[in-house]
Amino acid sequence: MSTTAGTFSKDSAGKSDFKPALWTPGDWNAFFGFGTNILVNMLVLTGLLRFVLKMPDNIVFGRILPAMGLMMCMSTMYYAWLAYKLAQKTGRSDVCALPSGISVPHMFIVTFVIMLPISITTGDPIKGWEAGLVWVFFQSFILMIGGFIAPWIRKVTPRAALLGTLAGVSIAFIAMRPALEMFMTPVIGLTCFAIIMLSWFGGYKYPKGIPAGLVAIGVGMVIAWGSNLFGIGIGGVSVAGVKAAFTNFGFSVPIPAFDHVFSGFQFLGIILVTAIPYGIYDLVEAMDNVESAEAAGDEYPTTRVLTADGVVSLIGCLMGNPFINAVYIGHPGWKAMGGRIGYSAATGLMVIVLSWFGVISLMLAVIPVVAISPILLYIGMLICAQAFETTPREHAPAIALALTPHLAAWATVLLSGALGAAGMNFGAIHSPEFIAKMGQNGVLFHGLEVMGGGSILVGLVLGAITVFVIERKFLNASAFALAGAVLTYFGFMHGEAIGIGGGLGVTPGVALAYALVAAGLFAADKFGATSLSSVPQSEPPLAVPAE
Repeated sequence: MSTTAGTFSKDSAGKSDFKPALWTPGDWNAFFGFGTNILVNMLVLTGLLRFVLKMPDNIVFGRILPAMGLMMCMSTMYYAWLAYKLAQKTGRSDVCALPSGISVPHMFIVTFVIMLPISITTGDPIKGWEAGLVWVFFQSFILMIGGFIAPWIRKVTPRAALLGTLAGVSIAFIAMRPALEMFMTPVIGLTCFAIIMLSWFGGYKYPKGIPAGLVAIGVGMVIAWGSNLFGIGIGGVSVAGVKAAFTNFGFSVPIPAFDHVFSGFQFLGIILVTAIPYGIYDLVEAMDNVESAEAAGDEYPTTRVLTADGVVSLIGCLMGNPFINAVYIGHPGWKAMGGRIGYSAATGLMVIVLSWFGVISLMLAVIPVVAISPILLYIGMLICAQAFETTPREHAPAIALALTPHLAAWATVLLSGALGAAGMNFGAIHSPEFIAKMGQNGVLFHGLEVMGGGSILVGLVLGAITVFVIERKFLNASAFALAGAVLTYFGFMHGEAIGIGGGLGVTPGVALAYALVAAGLFAADKFGATSLSSVPQSEPPLAVPAE
């Protein structure tokens, strides 16, 4: 039977008899691409645990990584199954599974906002770990409950707003860091990027069908290890590092960590301040990614996706993993390079091997991370492009505006890190005197913080307002502006804490501004003379009025 859409039949019960292929040649490309993406995240995560949190190796390799591996394997297997059912239902052979794994932004947030401060305050990294478990515990339930309202949010929100804020995440937090890493070690970075571009954008086929991702990693390893022979040592790999990595080899399966979860409840007040708003951000980001998959041709049920994220995150948390699971940005990219069903399941099995046998430690020592960075840059490029390609041309300004909060958030992270490295503490960085001094030198740090706070929601709201204004649907735009006022006033936008005025004393003015915008748009709808129907059909949507 042919595997193209429309050539399948159904039995008397109405069920399709189409049997989707579990593995296709394109799955190799997607597996090496997505697998290396997951590998990079695991390498970074392990580094955070060992070198930032100073977590003992027996906890990192014996408890956290095995629990994380279980969670990610369950997630990728479930999404492979969901893709199989969609392919079977539609009779299509081009269905691609949703990518999923550790939420990268929240990997840093739970580390630096929750686990590190508590570890420093108590002098015990185990306490920081326990606090991280409780943080994920609450976020899991937010995802599960939110899954039932997410379809309605998707229905009323323009695609340009959903994909625009997603494009901002992809550029600021997925593409920029890999791009910088590439130019820090250009001999490896740019060479590997050219290998990937040649294949994934240019359509070039490497000998014997070897996946471009594997070729890039192989070339990167050859350059890095070859440089050691000449005493140059680029790429950060060494024989000594490989020898040290073998000390973490072993076999560890996840075991329940209920006692550690309940011990972390002593930090509940600190945790809830960030767990609830970031749980909502996860909700919106997951909706964005489901929308992205639908734009690429694969329509998945939003409620089941979000509920699955919440369930597997809860299981991982109860087994000792302090990092939440998320549907990843990148579905169109993996689909474009041939990924279907098998790449997701294969990645789940790979994660089990890496995390349960301590192999991740060896991978840290053998592969230069800069050889993997171009793959992440490619995904960021593709997602940003999709936002413009799959939405009406006249909505382009909305996408551009939705990008800006993420750029502000990215700049805030960089500036905070730089000032912290210079020895300034949080209070000094945020003192009125220092903020004023930065402003005098052209650095509007306060503006970056306010605009970038809750950037996913900010981008979505600003993008939606712009789309509806462009379409002359002023009442809809007013509703989103009013939603922005409420979300801002309680700290979900333009702030990182829940409370009146965001709990920070800096966002009530922004909330008032949104409310005024909402009132103005409402007045324009009720009393204005311009409507979509009154605009001449010959006039371009973005035409500038003649002076």
